[in-house]
Amino acid sequence: MDEAGADLLDGVLTWLADDYLRVEVSGLENVPRSGPALMVANHSGAWGLDAFVLHKLLHRELRRPVHFYASASVFRLPPLAAYARRHDVFTDDPTLGRDRLEAGHIVAVFPEGLDGVGKPFSQRYRMRPFGPGFAVTAVQTGVPVVPVSIVGAEETYPKLGEIRALARRFDLPYFPLTTPLPLPAKWRISIGEPVPAPARAASYAARSAAARRLSDEVWFTVQGMVDRDRHRRVSPFW
Repeated sequence: MDEAGADLLDGVLTWLADDYLRVEVSGLENVPRSGPALMVANHSGAWGLDAFVLHKLLHRELRRPVHFYASASVFRLPPLAAYARRHDVFTDDPTLGRDRLEAGHIVAVFPEGLDGVGKPFSQRYRMRPFGPGFAVTAVQTGVPVVPVSIVGAEETYPKLGEIRALARRFDLPYFPLTTPLPLPAKWRISIGEPVPAPARAASYAARSAAARRLSDEVWFTVQGMVDRDRHRRVSPFW
């Protein structure tokens, strides 16, 4: 059953990305073809569809594994859980995939977490603060951070409210009031130039300060990319 569900979601994601959402991806040349990297993206849209679309496209275009860190709530929804298990999506790892990075792999994270997808539509594309964990991992491992912006997900699944009874029923942080089917907004995914991790300092205080600076730098970079791509479009559905 898991395999059938994963196959179905794989096919749906391909159709969504290529035909329905007409995703344009730029900057793939900024992703290392070998060796480790930590990809950091904004998170938006009521159901977090952006994570699955991004994973699908990176997995297909880069032809190398990309390990995604996800909320444990993904594994409470059977079709998503099947897809996540097939593609080694991981959760409950305070190091955010340090072992995978040290093995030379790519790890992708959404440091806004559920705050990014849980914000109301009136606050679309206003990024929430980043959790600093990714920056700590980057400082510890010395891997570059690749910024990623995703525009279009907010209009595809606008969060108009919440249904608390259903959130309790499915043990979810929130259950969004949104459109029953995704709206055909056109998506643009931009991948920026890698931000090098700072040299590892000797003291804990210096490393913590370096991680905070890196987190802030990447936040401003991604927010700037989001603003740029959002203002380039004439209409969300063009």
